[in-house]
Amino acid sequence: MPRSLQTDRWLFLSTLALCLIGAVMVFSASAVIAREQHGNAYFFLLRQLLWLALGLVGMFWIMNLDYRKLRQPAVIFSGLFAALVLLVAVFLLDKSHATHRWIRLGPASLQPSEFAKLAVILYLAWFLEMRRRLRGVRAAAGINDLRHTLGPALGPVLLLVGLVVLQPDLGTAIEIFLIALAMMFVAGLDGRYILGAGVAALPLVYLLIVRVSYRYERVIAFLNPEADPQGHGFQLLQSLIAVGSGGLVGVGLMESRQKLFYLPEAHTDFIYAVLCEELGFIGGVLVLALFAIYGWRGLRAALAAPDDFGRLAALGITVMVVSQALINLGVVLGMMPTKGIPLPFISYGGSSLLVMLLATGVLLNISQQAD
Repeated sequence: MPRSLQTDRWLFLSTLALCLIGAVMVFSASAVIAREQHGNAYFFLLRQLLWLALGLVGMFWIMNLDYRKLRQPAVIFSGLFAALVLLVAVFLLDKSHATHRWIRLGPASLQPSEFAKLAVILYLAWFLEMRRRLRGVRAAAGINDLRHTLGPALGPVLLLVGLVVLQPDLGTAIEIFLIALAMMFVAGLDGRYILGAGVAALPLVYLLIVRVSYRYERVIAFLNPEADPQGHGFQLLQSLIAVGSGGLVGVGLMESRQKLFYLPEAHTDFIYAVLCEELGFIGGVLVLALFAIYGWRGLRAALAAPDDFGRLAALGITVMVVSQALINLGVVLGMMPTKGIPLPFISYGGSSLLVMLLATGVLLNISQQAD
């Protein structure tokens, strides 16, 4: 008699809690600017709720669909091809915010780089499992075969990463590459290859950061924001003021002062600063605890997965969500240079929210199948 599948309640409830907090904070952080720009205080909230509803439907559907169906080559390569086409299509459209990151569809927009993350995770999980089967489950040499494994594994990844860099979106490109490295390391990639990749990337990092003026100015502002308080250091200083103003219990929901045209991107990349100001240290720690639970249950699902595809996919999804959260929190708290990385489930942004919920649906299904 087949056993009944049990949903991981900790993972499920932590995800819903983050989405609920996100909806509340998006409204709180955006109401004033939405009324000013669009004449409707609920403008950003309604959009976020539409994407949330779509994402939840997709998450419930996928969590009840056997994840093994996703490792069919037709699914894997369709996902890669779709991500590639979307990343190329953005360059054929007009710029938005001086970048080629979005595809506008009337009032809605898609950010292809978010979908590329999930496509890369599923592709690597499928390909690395296939190579391990051919070479033997415990044969690490198969994973470290440059010609038959490393090249074919990293080729599509580097192609997508290169297109994201050209948008330009260096932060997301680095995140995709780090997810790929984490998955390959767990699959058996020798540490010397990771070290070699890091050394080989140094000249490229130099060219992409030091030789690109606005990125270099962000790094300088990160090191000494007070030197340019009205320029490149403005956003970080306003974020730190918001976080520090919250104290233990915050100034109260909807009562943030920094969101009133002081803190740029208050409802997107810097929403955690508004959350800390309004809900205080307690609210900030609650969000950290929810991401910690997500990471714990995600790693647990990876360790207990019945096959390599599930194990690697669960790991990749967990790394994607947790690393993106850590990067966003590091930027908001002044521990990393400013970069446009949204806080998963909480920041305003339909593409990010949809992809995170779809990926969580896969993770929940893997946890149901776990040994």
